[in-house]
Amino acid sequence: MKVNKPYDYLIVGAGLFGATFAHEMHKLGKKCLVIDQRNHIGGNTYCKNEDGINVHQYGAHVFHTNDEKIWKYVNGFVTFNRYTNSPIAIYKNQIYNLPFNMNTFNRLWGVVTPREAKEKIKQQVGKLAIKVPINLEEYALSLVGKDIYNYFIKGYSEKQWGRKATELPAFLIKRIPIRFNYDNNYFNDKYQGIPIGGYNMLSNALLNEVEVKLGINYNVNRSWLAHLANTIVYTGPIDEFFEFKLGKLEYRSLRFEHERLEIDNFQGNAVVNYTDLNIPYTRIIEHKHFEFGNQSHTIITREYPNAYQKGTEPYYPVNDRKNNSIYESYKKMAGGLNNIIFGGRLATYKYYNMDQVLAAALNAVKREKQNML
Repeated sequence: MKVNKPYDYLIVGAGLFGATFAHEMHKLGKKCLVIDQRNHIGGNTYCKNEDGINVHQYGAHVFHTNDEKIWKYVNGFVTFNRYTNSPIAIYKNQIYNLPFNMNTFNRLWGVVTPREAKEKIKQQVGKLAIKVPINLEEYALSLVGKDIYNYFIKGYSEKQWGRKATELPAFLIKRIPIRFNYDNNYFNDKYQGIPIGGYNMLSNALLNEVEVKLGINYNVNRSWLAHLANTIVYTGPIDEFFEFKLGKLEYRSLRFEHERLEIDNFQGNAVVNYTDLNIPYTRIIEHKHFEFGNQSHTIITREYPNAYQKGTEPYYPVNDRKNNSIYESYKKMAGGLNNIIFGGRLATYKYYNMDQVLAAALNAVKREKQNML
């Protein structure tokens, strides 16, 4: 006998996937309850307003997409500004443009034409004669040569992943963006920006009419939470959902050190990467530049890569062969469950851009609609 439950959907996680799914289901007249173990909504996009500056509490988030439908979707909730992500790198106190472009090559080698830059890279790659790269170091060297690798990739990658570049799999660098022009825009996507007023504006709009309860850990309280809804949408770690029966999935974590400074401008750019291995943080974020702030003070965040352990946030999945195999086994277990939807970066063990999270949530909604027919 079917038991009537208080909610149609219990959504575990108030990040972009959960909030989008809840919003769309609410529009269809479904009763949703969103829970999150944190004390705020928005997941890792959450911003804390510090005297007019929206501080990205969990690292810099820049919305970018080529998907016009997704761009129109988010702009239906909040207006985006014209921010263009143009990070710079500092190596041994020298400033270089990212992604690697003619500004970078001129600074490195004094070349002034694309032909000269291409020839320089070709010469360096040719001298190495790497035919079949077997690790990240060899793969990067085979694409860009020793100068770009040593200045910008080696130290940053080893800090980010906590291992020597010779011990890292080549696939961690799926591609190395190289431009033989003077375009400092990091992304190639057609649409890009930051919500005016910060990402909380988007999260609040998505969950405006949806019931939300914070400070609730699903995996600790699942025995009574399971009785609340006909369907559960789970966006937490998939291995934790299955009580680590097949092993723990590996991640890299981050630690953020926020600092308020009583000056109006610290570094002149929102994102500055530090590629020296002997500097412990990978980058410094100056948040006011995301929204072109003119406050008399500023807030910076130093971002430190960390080993993942219980109590820290799992940011980057270690998608090597071993971990992907474990995940596929969990995915198979998940496929055998009824009335449970797994979504988001943790439940699918993937690193997603924000537009990809939104698209995945909307696709999950589409599948639910089809099931209702």
